[in-house]
Amino acid sequence: MKYSYIKPRVKTVFTKDLQLLLTFFSATIFMVFTTYAFLLFKDYRFDKDLLEINEQKENFNKNIIKMSKEIDIIEKQALLAEKVFTKNSVLKESITNLFDLVPSRITLSEAKIMEDELVLYGITPNKDIYNFMLQAPLRSIFHRTYSSFYPDKNGWLRFVSTNYIDKEEDILGNKEEESSYEE
Repeated sequence: MKYSYIKPRVKTVFTKDLQLLLTFFSATIFMVFTTYAFLLFKDYRFDKDLLEINEQKENFNKNIIKMSKEIDIIEKQALLAEKVFTKNSVLKESITNLFDLVPSRITLSEAKIMEDELVLYGITPNKDIYNFMLQAPLRSIFHRTYSSFYPDKNGWLRFVSTNYIDKEEDILGNKEEESSYEE
């Protein structure tokens, strides 16, 4: 006998409400794990980028040190070049002044210019012309001047003039020695 007019349904544990609840929970768990995986990936990329940036920083620091050394070397070379240029300019001016100093009646055959010494070789008609026209200006420039003369075939005199400039330390040292002897 039947007491119901409808056919009975099979009852399951998974009702519509439970299925909906499980769907939302699984979607939420999936989103949580996906977010966790995304954060792990981002953390890994961040660490990797941080290492690359630190390596680049070290390379930049090495390059900065290397460039600083190169800049120091270039600055030293520039100072040296400037000193050489200044010395060359002074030497050129000194040579020009030297040749302006030599009178037309005296002929130079050779001139040797050292740091604090000048040696002149030449021909002069006589000693007086040499002494008044060349040696007097040389004595005003140099501290010590020595001249020697040799007769030439045509009656003129060949001369060798050696002129020295004493270094400032030597002059100061000699003055200090003289003052210590006086006491």
